[in-house]
Amino acid sequence: MSAPDLVLIEGDIRTLDPFHPRATAMAVAGGRVVALGEDAAIRSLAGPRTRVIAAGGRLVLPGFQDTHIHLQDSGQDYSQNADLTAAENPEDMVAMLAAFAGTHRRPWVNGTGWSSATFGAGNLDRHLLDRAVPDRPCLIVASDGHNGCLNSRAIAALGLDGATPDPLNGHFVRDAAGVATGLLYETAVTWAEARMPQPTDEDFMAGVLWAQDLAHRHGITGVLDARVEERHVRVYRRLAGEGRLTLRIAATALVTPGDSVEGAVARLTGFRAAAPEGPFKVHSAKFFFDGVFENRTAAMLAPYADAQGGNAPVMFEADHIAALFTALDAARFQIHVHAIGDAATRAALDGLEAARAVNGAWPAWHQIAHLQSVDPGDIPRFAALGAMGNVQPLWAQGEPSVTEMTLPLLGPSRSRWVYPFRALLDAGARLALSSDWGVSTLNPFPIIETAVTRRPPGGGIPAFLPEECIGRAEAVAGYTLNAAAAAWRPGTGTLGLRQAADFIVLDRDIFAVPEAAIGDTRVLLTAVGGRVVHDLM
Repeated sequence: MSAPDLVLIEGDIRTLDPFHPRATAMAVAGGRVVALGEDAAIRSLAGPRTRVIAAGGRLVLPGFQDTHIHLQDSGQDYSQNADLTAAENPEDMVAMLAAFAGTHRRPWVNGTGWSSATFGAGNLDRHLLDRAVPDRPCLIVASDGHNGCLNSRAIAALGLDGATPDPLNGHFVRDAAGVATGLLYETAVTWAEARMPQPTDEDFMAGVLWAQDLAHRHGITGVLDARVEERHVRVYRRLAGEGRLTLRIAATALVTPGDSVEGAVARLTGFRAAAPEGPFKVHSAKFFFDGVFENRTAAMLAPYADAQGGNAPVMFEADHIAALFTALDAARFQIHVHAIGDAATRAALDGLEAARAVNGAWPAWHQIAHLQSVDPGDIPRFAALGAMGNVQPLWAQGEPSVTEMTLPLLGPSRSRWVYPFRALLDAGARLALSSDWGVSTLNPFPIIETAVTRRPPGGGIPAFLPEECIGRAEAVAGYTLNAAAAAWRPGTGTLGLRQAADFIVLDRDIFAVPEAAIGDTRVLLTAVGGRVVHDLM
């Protein structure tokens, strides 16, 4: 054969291919792995133009794929707006926003990244934002996208007053006199964003390229953008057409309660046809079935257990779910559902069951994301229905937002089934691990560590539900083999022969170092299709 484009030697290559699980060297040609073996044999294949990488005995793995991320929106947000991730109290919030506003003389001031567990009705309102930005409208959106807040000038600019009705599945928080406090829940955030000046396509393109670089630095070679609409598709197609995407991007297109079955199928079919090949594709339909516990919009099978009680509804009617799932499944779209509460998960499983009863089984790997609270009776249904759990293990730790906010809402019996990763695996389900960036860090290694330990990266507090810990190999599979299946990305997820040469070189062996050291792992090199896109070696 002709000389390969790239040869890697002196590596500890874990291919995740059962037919050739380990090697010290590999050769790459045409973007694919063409040979695996020992150093001398593979090195001898190199020609004068072959790039030779000496890995120095370091661990080499298939590239990681993050299958629940908001790449375009968060890329634009974090690269161009005020980053409030580090705000721990109202004074931090005011200082950060004021500093950003002072150096960015734009008509509106926008911020992102604040925690819904830290800020809410008790310490965040228009008056606080007025202190930071008194002269212009200001909107800040929480890292999870489920909550937002406006200052007084923004409330006036948007015409939000006592006569403004709540949007479907959203809420404008008001004081006792009926005056808007500025806080926005769920689709009220979308309502505000739609009425303010919009970033340009060029802004979003710049954000994608910024986020793409960040992803590669963390060893990520492919993603699934977990909520796209027409603008997202347009921007991704433009970047792909200009040859600027080095990241493999699949996307799941939003379906809302207001969509008809025919309209949803037609829209998604159009998106799919617009990007039939290349680094970007639309392959799935995204549903939000509930909100989050932080604002009491997570849908539960039984009322919340605290003194306030109450509950939140599933955001779609059961008949509508069954009809949408059945039609989209028949049109060969994957289903991807946001489900925090156990009622939302139950509704998603019921919908998948209805679709299978009509259409039969096929390897769709429909996904239910988050799974913060799952009724134990529903756990075996994942494997039975071929549904994959798409989970964010960094949240599965005993931080105050869980122990002081979520667990009191659940009560003792339901608290046992918070992020039940081990139970799902033991029942035969597959798990894809992901970040939900910009809600949480894009870095996979703290996420893998917490999946293994159920503690914050580095330890420091007791494990949260340690019986739900998973193994290191299982966590890595969630970013590789299972992620490739979730993203419908055949030929990736392993480094077997003829597979895509998407690989990473790490500074440590994450299968051997102490658990508390996994999260500090650094990616020294990332390659996509044999092209090096990040290099510290």
